[in-house]
Amino acid sequence: MTYAPPPPLSNAGESRFWDRVAQGYAKRPVADQATYERKLAITRSFLTRDMDLLEFGCGTGTTALIHAPYVNHVLAFDFSAEMISIAEQKAQDQSIENVSFVQNRIEDFEPPDNRYDAVLAMSILHLLKDPRAAIAKSFDMLKPGGMMFSSTVCLGDGMKWFKPIAVVGRALKLLPHVLFVTSSELEEMVRDAGFEIEQSWRPGPRKGIFIVARKPG
Repeated sequence: MTYAPPPPLSNAGESRFWDRVAQGYAKRPVADQATYERKLAITRSFLTRDMDLLEFGCGTGTTALIHAPYVNHVLAFDFSAEMISIAEQKAQDQSIENVSFVQNRIEDFEPPDNRYDAVLAMSILHLLKDPRAAIAKSFDMLKPGGMMFSSTVCLGDGMKWFKPIAVVGRALKLLPHVLFVTSSELEEMVRDAGFEIEQSWRPGPRKGIFIVARKPG
């Protein structure tokens, strides 16, 4: 099975979209709270207080802040300046000091190899132009034995009818860029990067896939 990424995107345009919707995004309730809580619980079961955690595509910071008490430090970034501004305000309001929010993209982030104990990629891989590269970079930045946790909407699994709507919506600046990747393609990307998949959970046919993967070592 092969996966061909789409042509390069206008990152400035994508950033403007997320800046524009950031306030509404921050106020929107979680669509499936029970599923979200289970993903948090699974992730926490692997975390320890001496870990350094990285989250890319952190949005308004909710997940990073929830996990902060269970690790040494969290570096969380998003390419939307408005998302990061909201995340920083949340951290201040909650008096959480071991999270650093910065504006960045996984494509531009250049950490040393073997730097982090865990990486979060929550609801972000399907929004990237090249998720395979992001997964490979996650593998490189993790210490041996490090964990990657990802939750990904897989529109290629039974929702291909949505593709023309997505194309029109993006052209009208009403929707972001999305990939129509399948869950099996995503699992293949994770394994091809060198990870061992420890858990792979699909809450429902249209609820994406949650993957827990370990870097051998």
